[in-house]
Amino acid sequence: MPKYFVPTALPARVRAARLAGDDYGVTAQPNWRTVDWASHLQRTEIDGREVNYVDLGSGAREPIVFVHGLGGQWQNWLENLPRASQERRVIALDLPGFGLSPMPCDGITISGYGRTVEALCERLGLGQVDIVGNSMGGYIGAEVAIQFPQRVDQLLLVSAAGITSADLAHAPIMTLGRVATAIATHTAAQDRQLASRPKSRHIALQFVARHPSRLKADLAYEGFFKGTGKPGFNDALRASLNYDFRDRLPEIRQPTLIVWGEKDSIIPVKDANEFERLIPDSRKVVMKDTGHVAMAERPGTFNELMMEFLAERGSAAAGAPVEGESQVA
Repeated sequence: MPKYFVPTALPARVRAARLAGDDYGVTAQPNWRTVDWASHLQRTEIDGREVNYVDLGSGAREPIVFVHGLGGQWQNWLENLPRASQERRVIALDLPGFGLSPMPCDGITISGYGRTVEALCERLGLGQVDIVGNSMGGYIGAEVAIQFPQRVDQLLLVSAAGITSADLAHAPIMTLGRVATAIATHTAAQDRQLASRPKSRHIALQFVARHPSRLKADLAYEGFFKGTGKPGFNDALRASLNYDFRDRLPEIRQPTLIVWGEKDSIIPVKDANEFERLIPDSRKVVMKDTGHVAMAERPGTFNELMMEFLAERGSAAAGAPVEGESQVA
């Protein structure tokens, strides 16, 4: 049997949420609900189309650019932007075809999304930036580091696509199952009523988060449910499955932190090992009993990891934990 038929983690049962730990689903500080988000929303034109983004904070160090995943929007980072903006300027965009950004003129590709992120950085005069990307957003962040190495100072990949997804393009049965899962989540999680009920949150987001019932209802709706049903979904899914950059990952020379959920049901945790193997200056952290969106599931813990890493200078590998300490609660 081909190696890519190794199954990912099965979704947890609702009752398992009570054992998720004290930091699971707990709102990070500063509280995102206290931010006047409308005052930070901006739009700019890139390649003949408007791109929607949020822009807040300031600081002497490099700005941080956050890139969401498939079916996402800038609000995927609600729990992380306020904390990061205490020290840095932070920008989170809606990729073309998602959120409030219309479809691109030339179709959706991973390399094209990489050029969009670069163009946004250039338009805003950001200079060097740190990039934080989740899932497809990690795929795109790594692509930016490869295409435009002078743009990226440090890279943080959160359950990034690009390893198993490349194998899936050659495995029709498994691809069909993954696509069906993605579409089920994409179509089910669409209204505020679903978000208000713990069991409904669990059903709708069980492949995305490990314990969706522990997520706050307003975060589930604003951060994840509201981003579904956008025109870019199918094309971006196809682009993710059809692009293979594994042979180019060794070109990434930026210090890279790889963060993964131990129980990711979408992209297997073994992919973290492969990213770490292929990116020369990298280290990984695996978060226990966590799913595909660690930044929203354990936001306080994730924010500490993120800000500590982005404050580092020098090699990422030099800060690697000793054997047996690569997991955090």
